[in-house]
Amino acid sequence: MKKFIFRKNSGGLWETVKTILYAVLIALVVRTVAFEPFNIPSGSMKPTLLVGDYVFVSKYAYGYSRHSLPFGPPLFSGRVFFTEPERGDVVVFKLPRDNETDYIKRIVGLPEDRIQVRGGVLYINGEPVERQPVGDGVRSNGTGGMPWCPEALSGSWTNRVTEYLETLPGGKTHPIIEVTDCAMLDDTGVYRVPEGHYFVMGDNRDNSADSRGDGRKGWFVPAENLVGRAEILFFSTDGGARWWELWKWPGAIRFDRIFKTIE
Repeated sequence: MKKFIFRKNSGGLWETVKTILYAVLIALVVRTVAFEPFNIPSGSMKPTLLVGDYVFVSKYAYGYSRHSLPFGPPLFSGRVFFTEPERGDVVVFKLPRDNETDYIKRIVGLPEDRIQVRGGVLYINGEPVERQPVGDGVRSNGTGGMPWCPEALSGSWTNRVTEYLETLPGGKTHPIIEVTDCAMLDDTGVYRVPEGHYFVMGDNRDNSADSRGDGRKGWFVPAENLVGRAEILFFSTDGGARWWELWKWPGAIRFDRIFKTIE
C-alpha cells in the first residue's frame, strides 16, 4: 500500500513539474513573438507615459531581431519579417551605446530625414512641425540641461510646464511638454538620419536623453535594435503603495489609465 502511494505521489509531482515547464515555455514563446510587458521608470515620455505605467509591447510589429529573444543572443544579424516603423510610433529599443539597456521613446525621424530643433520647435527636412499649446501644468521633474534664457535664470521656469499638441508629417498628433524653449537641447545642429536608422525623442522635451545627444553630436537607433511598438497601457500606479501594502493599493492605482491605447 505504501509503495503504491509513493508511486502515485511521484507521478503527481512529475506532472506538476511538466505543467510548470510547459507554462514557462509558453510564456517565453509569447514574450518572444507576440507581447512583452515593460514598466516606465522615468518621466521622459510625459505626458504620454508616466512613471509607474506598465505597457505591452508588440514584438511582431517590426519583425524580429536578436533583441526579440531573451537576453539578446547573437544568433543572427538584421531583422526577419521586417516592417518599417511609422513616424510617431512609441517604441522600445536597445540603447545603441551598450545594446542592453531598454529605452522607450517616440520615432520622429526616418532614414534620410534631416532633424533639427530651433527655439524648442522640431524641424523635419527644414519644415517646422506644428504644435498648438493646450495648457500649463505644475512641473514635478528635472530638465535635460541648464537653460540660459532670462525666464530660466530668474527661476520662473522651475514651477510650470506648457503642454502642446504636436502634429508630425503624416498627420499623427501627440502631446508634448516643455519647461522652456531655450534649454540646451531646444537649439541643436542638423542631424541627418542614416539609412536603416531612426531618430527618437521623448515627449518630455526638456527632460529626455534621446537622439539629440548633447545638441551637436547625436545618436540614432539601428533597425536591428528595435524591440517592439508600445501598444497598450495595462496597469499604472503612482508608487504610493508597496507591493505588500494591500490596503493602500486602491488609492495608488491610476484606474483611469488602465487599458489605454498608446498614441
